[in-house]
Amino acid sequence: MAERVLAEGSATAAELAERFGVSLMTIHRDLDELERQGIVRKFRGGVTAQPSGVFESNVQYRLKTMRPQKAALASHALRQIEPGMAILLDDSTSTLEIARRLRLGEVTPLTVVTNFLEAINLLAGRRGIHLMALGGDYDGLHSSFLGVSCVEAVEQLRVDVGFVSTSGVHGGYAYHQEQHIVSVKRAMLDAAARNVLLVDHTKLGRVALHRVAPLSRFDLLLVDDGASAEALRDLDEHKVRYEVCATDPREGDDRAGVT
Repeated sequence: MAERVLAEGSATAAELAERFGVSLMTIHRDLDELERQGIVRKFRGGVTAQPSGVFESNVQYRLKTMRPQKAALASHALRQIEPGMAILLDDSTSTLEIARRLRLGEVTPLTVVTNFLEAINLLAGRRGIHLMALGGDYDGLHSSFLGVSCVEAVEQLRVDVGFVSTSGVHGGYAYHQEQHIVSVKRAMLDAAARNVLLVDHTKLGRVALHRVAPLSRFDLLLVDDGASAEALRDLDEHKVRYEVCATDPREGDDRAGVT
């Protein structure tokens, strides 16, 4: 229900009741809970998406959204990886899809550096992968290690390719809503010889509280084929090198609840 409201921007209780085949009473009870979590804002007869970073921060929510699109981005990203490389993955669920493919041994040998506990758990002990886990303060909301210790650990490294994602892309900049995440992402950009930005199409034309970096810091931007012509024109105007990744709607449907 949250994904539907966030995708459409707003919905009436009656529409949601019909869509999910439940009573209005059940819909209102669920909407009350979503409002309590800060995900939506109720109005008479329906709800609107709450202009808040709460849902974007929660890793459990992010794991369930835009699954086919993230799978498309990850499959395309593998073309940037060659055996023998050292790569860096941030704590986004978009780059987690890369880890899921590396777990299958699609590119080895490989050194993988990450601060994302979900990716660490996927890749730990995998043959052909030298895994380097970045330490720091554990943040349960993001299931990752952050803070000064993490930034300092990243600053000691130099990798071939860094893969990151952000909350929004607009006007030639990448944005994220949380300052302590921004500092880690910036350190990761500095640590990589080449940087690849993965964003699903819903992030184009969006901003968040903090600028992460100009898009010129990225050697390549990957976006799924749901991107509008207007959004792609904006990338062209800012001279961003990008590639559009074809989405297979069957992707992500049977992936153990993660994206």
